[in-house]
Amino acid sequence: MEPGLTRSERRAATAARILDAAQAEFGAHGEDGATIRGIAQRAGVDPSLVLQHYGSKQALFALAVRPAPDLSADDVTAHLAEVIQIRLKELSPATRALMRSMLTSSEAASVMRDYLRERTENLASAMTGDDAELRAALMVSSILGVTLARHFFHLEPLVDADEDAVAAVADAWLAPLS
Repeated sequence: MEPGLTRSERRAATAARILDAAQAEFGAHGEDGATIRGIAQRAGVDPSLVLQHYGSKQALFALAVRPAPDLSADDVTAHLAEVIQIRLKELSPATRALMRSMLTSSEAASVMRDYLRERTENLASAMTGDDAELRAALMVSSILGVTLARHFFHLEPLVDADEDAVAAVADAWLAPLS
């Protein structure tokens, strides 16, 4: 028991620990490979607490893979360059879990589709031209491909790419958007 915390604060801390553990488990094993028992063990709690807090593995998965909200795209080129740099770094457990599961889980596919749609709409709203939505969809899809190629397919030279070299290529790639 954590001294000085109220019962509701302890409950919230336990729920957060379980969610963090779930993100790590889903990231390591995907939705199918992760288990309530493994999540509970990682969180240091009884498996019944996982279900008490989140109801089911599917409900916990939906929360664990929900992408964190992003900033609005006021400066399209700078925003996309930043996103590419972020996607080349280590993926968060939630992102890793979602990407690992999106082709085998209809729930994960739905979460990813909604996220990509939201990112596309946000980006398109900051662009000009009749084809803004199409260009935004192509950019969002390309960044997804870069993320998959680096972190799951280990495509050279993306795996060992120097950040400055990637930034230079990304700037040239994104220049027409300015």
